[in-house]
Amino acid sequence: MIKFPEYFMWGAATSAPQSEGYALNYGKSASTWDKWFEMHPEKFNGDQGPDSASDTYRLYKEDVQNMQKIGLNSFRTSIAWTRLMPDGEHVNPEAVAFYRDYFERLKAANITPIINLFHFDMPWWLMEKGGWENRESVMAFARYAKTAFELFGDLVDRWTTFNEPIVHIECGYLTGYHYPDIIDFKKAVQVGYHTLLAHAAAVAEFRKVKPDGQIGIILNITPAYAKSDAPADLAAKEKADLLLAKSFLEPTVLGQVPPALITLLAEHQLTPVTEVGDRDLLAANRVDFIGVNYYQPLRVQAPTNPHFPALTTDDLYENYVWPERRINPYRGWEIYPEALYDVAMMMKNDYQNIPWYVSENGMGVADEERFMAADGEIQDDYRIEFMQEHLRQLHRAIADGSSCFGYHTWTFNDCWSWLNGFRNRYGFFRVDLEHNAQRTMKKSGHWYRQLTENNGF
Repeated sequence: MIKFPEYFMWGAATSAPQSEGYALNYGKSASTWDKWFEMHPEKFNGDQGPDSASDTYRLYKEDVQNMQKIGLNSFRTSIAWTRLMPDGEHVNPEAVAFYRDYFERLKAANITPIINLFHFDMPWWLMEKGGWENRESVMAFARYAKTAFELFGDLVDRWTTFNEPIVHIECGYLTGYHYPDIIDFKKAVQVGYHTLLAHAAAVAEFRKVKPDGQIGIILNITPAYAKSDAPADLAAKEKADLLLAKSFLEPTVLGQVPPALITLLAEHQLTPVTEVGDRDLLAANRVDFIGVNYYQPLRVQAPTNPHFPALTTDDLYENYVWPERRINPYRGWEIYPEALYDVAMMMKNDYQNIPWYVSENGMGVADEERFMAADGEIQDDYRIEFMQEHLRQLHRAIADGSSCFGYHTWTFNDCWSWLNGFRNRYGFFRVDLEHNAQRTMKKSGHWYRQLTENNGF
């Protein structure tokens, strides 16, 4: 049997916008997702917008009981900025009551909450001012973070600032999968810079409000794998690493933006607007731990016909399809558990072996009803095998000295997933959209219960 360290955190993760529902009810104001769906519902799978999600706002008490059934000892979700502070200034008392009861029930069930502050859900009132393009967003986020720490710090000891900040940068400003759906490399860099400053400003507030707690950030990172050892492919790998991994890892863990990234941005006329004191803010507010979301490896090659200066990341590196890859056809993602070991070694060797955990890992599959048994249980053996393969690599990394303290899957209940809606399912519990969001445990939930009971498999 593969055994994990004592007190290992076994859990699952979700987010407020993907689980809560009631997107414009109970005092909540609109996010970019609410407005984008209002403006362009045709962009969303099956016209599935963010209003219903997994109905967690109504069913969170049942969800906590279900977490106990599969043996979770930890759980990560987020607070909706738009629910807690609908106008950015005033606190919504209904939101405070909801989140406090939610977190209290988790603690009463011996489930440690890890609470995230931002999961792609930019408030519309701030987006109208430019969102993360606007330097005002830095202090707006710090004000929101401080409020959350003060309101819930007695219940929550572990916090994170952002989930996958690279995603709202890339998808909003380079690929069109998030609002504002534009392609502008210069704006993307500025958005990234303000996001980084907002993170550091929030950490600064955390140190004042809750000096005995821990705060981190959740990043989707993997070392880039070059197509070959050719100099052009290796140069593409270096640029991909700088932009997609080191851009947030080095400032948050080591306290400074990588000099090589500063040089790369300057070469392509992409240097963001900065202010005196920014470097000191980053240096003084490093994180206590890192969450790593891992689904697929990053494989790159030299760009075939690059512009200079670069107009998009395709001018710096291109994705490469490894001929030997295994693939999850529902997401189009390569399955490569070995990269999780490489991530763990990167954290050990390059980032001071900072404490970290797998904050997301999972497999999205469409039309899971195909695998439903006569009793209604989804027989998702493919999900169990996916977790086993990744946990073997994680166990190997821990044995080799990487300081990983937990493993969270994506996700607990099937959830709404941005433009994809409910096309792919990820949860331990099936959410029946046609029957009042009824929850039914899948086979993987029974397996996870055995995993958590044995602290291994």
